Amino acid sequence: MTSQHAPAVIARHSPTPAADPTHLTGGEALVRALAAHDVTRAFGIPGTHNLEIYRHLTAYGVAHVAPRHEQGAGYAADAYARVTGTPGVAITTTGPALLNIAAAVGQAYSDSVPLLVISPGMPLRHPRQSTGLLHEMRSQSEALRNVAAFSHRVSSVAEIGVAVARAFTLFRSERPRPAHIEIPLDLLEATEPAGPARTAPPAAPRVPDAAHIAQAAALLARAERPALILGGGARGAAPQCLALAEQLAAPVATTANGKAIVDEEHPLSLGVSLHSPAVQEWLTTRDVILAVGTELAESDIWTAEPLPFQGQLIRIDLDPAQMYAGVPADVPLVGDAAATLDALALDALTLDTAAAPPDPVPATPDPIPAHAETAALKAARDDESRPRDAHWLPYLEAIGGVLDPDAVVTSDSAQCCYYGALPHLTLGPDARYLHPTGFGTLGYALPAAIGAKAACPDRQVVALSGDGGLQFSIQELATAASLQQPLAVVVFDNSGYGEIRDEMKARGDAPLAVDHARVDLPALARAYGGHGATAHSPEELARLLTTALTTPAPTLIVVPEESA
Repeated sequence: MTSQHAPAVIARHSPTPAADPTHLTGGEALVRALAAHDVTRAFGIPGTHNLEIYRHLTAYGVAHVAPRHEQGAGYAADAYARVTGTPGVAITTTGPALLNIAAAVGQAYSDSVPLLVISPGMPLRHPRQSTGLLHEMRSQSEALRNVAAFSHRVSSVAEIGVAVARAFTLFRSERPRPAHIEIPLDLLEATEPAGPARTAPPAAPRVPDAAHIAQAAALLARAERPALILGGGARGAAPQCLALAEQLAAPVATTANGKAIVDEEHPLSLGVSLHSPAVQEWLTTRDVILAVGTELAESDIWTAEPLPFQGQLIRIDLDPAQMYAGVPADVPLVGDAAATLDALALDALTLDTAAAPPDPVPATPDPIPAHAETAALKAARDDESRPRDAHWLPYLEAIGGVLDPDAVVTSDSAQCCYYGALPHLTLGPDARYLHPTGFGTLGYALPAAIGAKAACPDRQVVALSGDGGLQFSIQELATAASLQQPLAVVVFDNSGYGEIRDEMKARGDAPLAVDHARVDLPALARAYGGHGATAHSPEELARLLTTALTTPAPTLIVVPEESA
């Protein structure tokens, strides 16, 4: 948030890094530390208190994207991190700006995204008693500590490099989650000894002990009816997951964050199907289930009750707490997914013949081949939801027909996304689908698409949203227009909050505060400097989307509910 009514800090021009690297301002020490960790892009909004940070970005080779709202900066940095596999960096100013980004921090925490948020804070010796200083709040650090992995308020210029290295050490060695660094605003301008340019050490992949690996391998080798469940934590182990699935002839179901880790056209892929009653029932017949990098949470299975596994559950996760969350693991494998699966490769192990076989699960009569079983399960999943989902399917098929194999699709917490695109938009392993799972924030899709396009300017990027969620962050059309790169935004417009409207009706309540007057969204897109159109058929959507993906600036395409 900018502060036009406050006296601005006078900026001194500094086209190159300081001549004396031992004494730096806090702002330069911060940017030096980011550059030392190979940060080349940041997202944020300059304000009165953070100008000393902005003063040094260009000199240290850090490009910048300026969204129109701090929440948009957070979502863009989140998507940048998901697509590149490197931390996303967002810069805010004090007070309301930091609170504006808190929802994005919560989403990154929920989805295990390495997001670094940097803000100024009240002066180093600011009194506890309120003084009415601009953007003053009781404790920024306490506020962010409740949604991030940690919030670190530094007390010297030298400590800035330590705080940045701490954040990157977390990102590299533990379950990646957002971190916040607060630098007192007077310390940003102060010149002090900066200490050496510290960098986080490289982290060796963590591998479970050999006894647990052997136990898991023995279970899998003896499994007659195995299954794989892949979450976002399996993203870096896609080749190993596919190889193991094929070796075991094991069908693969994924969570939203695990979408397309295994090609969704592969004959063993069930896609995003854990919410399906048919798939949940099928899982009770499996004698061994291997779950990789997933919480098996309500947001994955769409029910508060844990999945009722009857077979043996092997869990692979970097977070030890996940071994006991939801459904406790029978065999806990705490470690990096790729390294653990490499160690688990059955053809590289001598199986322990004394290991106990899995508890028997009654077999279904005349078991069918895995490929046919997978196809039947997907058909059952689709039959369950056809009355609800059918009107989206032709439009999703039209979108899929236009997408390149490595396209990036961003998604909102909207019916067209979680009912429609998650299970029904078929993607391959080179594509990415970015969805705000768990925390379920609205307004993610558009700014996330901007972050993805900044990360991958040569890849197709499409945002999918509903009209309600889009209007949480629609001002980011201006950001997209300023970048002058092709970016498509497809909006399924049901004139309000369709999910909440349906829930009210299901309760027998009269809908209240969920119906909106229809906005001319294509005209609004044009007003922001982009393009806008309406698609009344799947064929028209395919034509408009094809043009949008080669036209500089954003193109917003509305699909009215009465058309879909």
